[in-house]
Amino acid sequence: MSELGEVSDRIRVAVVDDQELMRSALRMMVESQPDLELVGEAADGHAALALVRGRRVDVVLMDLRMPRLDGIQATEVITRELPTTRVLALTTFDLDEYAFPAIRAGASGFLLKDARAEEIVDAIRTVHAGHGVVAPSTTRRLIEHVAALPADTGARAAAVRAALTPRELDMLRELATGDTNAEIAQRLHLSENTVKTHVGHVLAKLGLRDRVQAVVLAYESGLVRRSHPRG
Repeated sequence: MSELGEVSDRIRVAVVDDQELMRSALRMMVESQPDLELVGEAADGHAALALVRGRRVDVVLMDLRMPRLDGIQATEVITRELPTTRVLALTTFDLDEYAFPAIRAGASGFLLKDARAEEIVDAIRTVHAGHGVVAPSTTRRLIEHVAALPADTGARAAAVRAALTPRELDMLRELATGDTNAEIAQRLHLSENTVKTHVGHVLAKLGLRDRVQAVVLAYESGLVRRSHPRG
């Protein structure tokens, strides 16, 4: 439930897409779920900004390629102005040039439009709960992409180190593998609940929305390099 859950127990969803047919399909999908509520639609980024500024929106289903103001630019503004609103990016193209900028702009999720309705609905619930969702075909490429970027090993790395305990730093490095809590727990011989607790502390202390952002930060700060061992 969101912080404003006392107003409504349902997750308030906005649909943003320049194609009317796609908006219609997403609208019907949202309206078919008892725990979701459609609060509005928009056909471009400017209309999307007006929508989220005027109404409480928990999750935005955001098309990335739109006229006037694209979904990446709109996502950046939304996540900056309304940090409790989550953006789930949807695109026809499983390409790095769309996925990585969307995630950097603050999107909590990235899925292809041809994903099954059940996957999209589950992703809405997942990002609303504060977790990240990335199409499986994109996850490993995301790690490879950020691992290849020049690392800022100065003030940013120092700030991350200062914010976390040694155990939490280790957990950040584990998050950078892209593995699930269960996989990390098995590798470290810890309970899954213990890993979940440490992950929550890492995200909270670093002001990150989800573990996808943690992966990016781990590499960008130089705390993890491409050759970092996973074991």
